[in-house]
Amino acid sequence: MTAIDTKTDAGHPMTQPIAGAATGYVQVLLRLEGFSAFMLAIFLYGHQHASWILFAILFLAPDLSMLGYLAGPRVGAAAYNAVHSYILPLLLVPLALLVHHPDVLPYALIWIAHIGLDRALGFGLKYSSGFGHTHLGFIGKQKMERI
Repeated sequence: MTAIDTKTDAGHPMTQPIAGAATGYVQVLLRLEGFSAFMLAIFLYGHQHASWILFAILFLAPDLSMLGYLAGPRVGAAAYNAVHSYILPLLLVPLALLVHHPDVLPYALIWIAHIGLDRALGFGLKYSSGFGHTHLGFIGKQKMERI
């Protein structure tokens, strides 16, 4: 990964990524945050007494957004990020409760669990420069090209 050397406020050397991806302690925190969201969603899903078969069937459904990459990296990143951001599923939870449709909650929890596990594994939101360039660093082929 391309990096520049700089100094911290205390004068200690620090490597800073040019690409805008989280590194070091910040990356670890973001991945732990994702794991925490995953675990909370699993816990709440269990308390909904919803079908674990439904969970298994729908867990990877958000990854269908990767089909956007067939239209190019810009469209692909936009489609992927729209579905892999916590914004929509977290808006779905109070909306379901407000309109008295708690049967929608398991779907939101599956969605949140998917995003959380992705983040825990290092699959972050995508930049339009390529599928492997994420806010959590580089993954896949792009990671190997940077080594």
